[in-house]
Parts: sequence; C-alpha cells; structure tokens
Amino acid sequence: MITKEYVASIIDHTILKAETTPDDIKKICNEAKENSFASVCVNPCYVKLVADELKGSNVKVCTVIGFPLGATTKEVKAYETEKAIEDGANEVDMVINIGMLKAGNYDYVKEDIKAVVDAAKGKALVKVIIETCLLTDDEKIMACKLAKEAGADFVKTSTGFSKWGAKAEDVKLMRDTVGPEMGVKASGGVHSFEDAVKMIEAGANRIGASSSLKIIGKSKDEQSY
Repeated sequence: MITKEYVASIIDHTILKAETTPDDIKKICNEAKENSFASVCVNPCYVKLVADELKGSNVKVCTVIGFPLGATTKEVKAYETEKAIEDGANEVDMVINIGMLKAGNYDYVKEDIKAVVDAAKGKALVKVIIETCLLTDDEKIMACKLAKEAGADFVKTSTGFSKWGAKAEDVKLMRDTVGPEMGVKASGGVHSFEDAVKMIEAGANRIGASSSLKIIGKSKDEQSY
C-alpha cells in the first residue's frame, strides 16, 4: 500500500517561478523539513539560501540546469552544475537539448548530458529532463537510452513549463526503457495524492511537485511551477 508518508518521502518540493522571492524559498524549506520531503528544488540563484535553510535536516538541495529550454551549451551546463554544487546542491535536474534530439544528433545530446554527469561525479545526483510533451515515443526511448549511456542517475518527464507535464504512460515507457537500476521522476501536473499514486504505480520513484502539501493532504492550495 502506498502511504502519504511514503509519497512525502519521494517528493522534490519545487518552486521555480520567475517571481519567487527569498521569503517564498524560506517558506518551502520549512514545509519540506516539517513533512520530510526528499528535496527542495529551486533555481540556481537560491541554492545557497536553501542549503543554509536546510542545514541539519535530511532534506536534499536540488536545482535545475539549462532550465527550462535546455538550449545552452554543454560547457555552460557543466559550469552551472559545478557552481550549484559549490553552493550546496546535492541533486541537479538538467534539461536535454530537445532540438538536437529531434534532429537525430544523438552524439551531441549524449555529450551534453555527460558534461553535467562529469561535473557532478560523486558530488550530486543527476536527473535528466527529457520534456516528454515535445517528443514522440521513439524520441522518449532514445532520450532515456542516451541518459543511461551518459551515466545519469534519473530520467525525468518534464520541466513543468511546456505544453503539459507527467503522464503515467510516459513514466511507464521511461521505466521500461531504463530498467530498475535508474530512477524515474514524474514532474509537472501532479496535483493530488491520486495523481502521485498513478505515477508511482507506473514506475516513478521520485515526484516533482509544487502542490506537495495538497498531495499529502496538508493543504487545499493549488500551486504551479
């Protein structure tokens, strides 16, 4: 049976909106500590603040790389990763170069992912956002294979900033592709406990959400990335 406590333990409590303030960050850090969420996921400028706020807790510090378009160069993504880790990040969620994937430039995409993996080696988990809403099933499979070959720890469905977020069928496809040894993160559009359960049953072992309190029954508020 999937409990609310278990769901809480795999949630990346997320706030990535452009208008996010330091006070907003402090608020979600307190929520994460109170509810034993897996991590707090923020834009890179707030990593230091989150690391300070979460000091002494078991909640991890997560940030995003090349977000939300994935269209920066691998060198920039690598530097962004190094800086985030220096500031206190334990986990980085990087966006692939979606256009290069769709063009069939698979070596480019693999090297793009590997640049982040190498920068994070032994210091932070790497989750690879493939933005499923923009891909065909064949492209989703290829993106997952490339992430696995590049040595990433997780594949992740979505940024939450494109057409739509996670779908259970995409999570299942991703899990079937990467096998049991990699993580699968369902992110974007997970707004209820029932949504989270569907994703977990499809193969997700991490949930990215800004409606985390609503998911675990602590609030009626509906938020968005």
